[in-house]
Amino acid sequence: MNQIRSILHLDADAFYASVEQAADSRLRGKAIAVGGTRRGVVSSASYEARAMGVRTAMPTTKAKKLCPELILIPGDFEKYERFSQLMFAYAYDLTPQVEICSIDEGYLDLTEAAHENPRDSATRLSQLVRENLKITISQGLATTKFCSAVASKLKKPNHFLEVSPGSEFTFLSPLPTRWLPGVGTRTEPLFLQAGLQQIRQVAEMSIHDLERLVGSSAQSLQVFARGIDPRPVIPATPAPKSMGEQETFDADTHDEGFILAVLRTMTDRLCRRLREEGLAARTLTVRIRYRNMEDMARSDSLQDPSPLENDFYPLLAPLLKRTWARSESLRLVGVRLSNLHSALPEPELALTGLPQKSAAERLQLAEASDHLRRRYGKSAILRGHDLWLRKKRSDGEGGCDPLPGPGKN
Repeated sequence: MNQIRSILHLDADAFYASVEQAADSRLRGKAIAVGGTRRGVVSSASYEARAMGVRTAMPTTKAKKLCPELILIPGDFEKYERFSQLMFAYAYDLTPQVEICSIDEGYLDLTEAAHENPRDSATRLSQLVRENLKITISQGLATTKFCSAVASKLKKPNHFLEVSPGSEFTFLSPLPTRWLPGVGTRTEPLFLQAGLQQIRQVAEMSIHDLERLVGSSAQSLQVFARGIDPRPVIPATPAPKSMGEQETFDADTHDEGFILAVLRTMTDRLCRRLREEGLAARTLTVRIRYRNMEDMARSDSLQDPSPLENDFYPLLAPLLKRTWARSESLRLVGVRLSNLHSALPEPELALTGLPQKSAAERLQLAEASDHLRRRYGKSAILRGHDLWLRKKRSDGEGGCDPLPGPGKN
């Protein structure tokens, strides 16, 4: 007889903002928001601010109008990483079966943790985090990952909800379809137009009609809607601390335009990887290798993590100039993105009427481009530097323009 699984999902409450309040007692009980002054959006809002209508991904100008007393704090992502590591250290005290999904969320498989009842484990974890870190977590306990995640988010903050074995479909069926995986602010209107307001309706819909609505994901979506989720908790390997690419040239070059185009193309690919993994990076490093095999590297950081290549483009030319300090040709260049964090969530409402696209809108545009490339091939969408490099290489020039590079007079 198969053992009934006990899967606990923990979700830290307003994590960035809560960490700031935990670190500075003067901020506790006040309406605060962690927000980037450069990107101008709220990354996290305290529950005092949320009570005034402030939301994640909202422009900070709008947040200040809704809540004039709002205290804006620049993000300190090294601090958030430290708190996250401590929080998950308490989780590992309960079981080695911990799957870290992001800086503030994860699953624990308590099935084999026979030393205490799973409910007691959840209570102990919540107490340890609250007493030692001064932040709160919400938790869901169920037989499946999907139900436990929904349960943890349903009645935040600082709440525990258990879905008893056998009641998974009963628990899910009355919930709005937006709770289903992959159904967000952009796709929910499709379900509502089709009359699918509740998860129950998706579970009962014919698979043929559901395929017409959502395509190849229909079958897995319906399985989730019926409360079935056999996915195991996978103890995560350590999250990547960085990701990078490098290119060795066929011939040494001092063509600055060619090198910058190569750096941009590598940055494009790395940012697509970030978005695929739901990550954002804060630090960009440019590396070069001279013809004598000597390596040099320089780094710069954004104020807020980003998964968007456009945010990193302005860093490339200054970094290349700082790194390429000698009047010598280059053999190799590389780009590395580090200080990785969870990507900024989508906003609850579309943000329109702004003079520039919001971070969330730009992320949606980038993800749409990623989708087209996956479906129609990498060349379905090309940037100007891609086309320029393609012509350069087809002409056999390979970056041998005699124009001087940085540091050359």
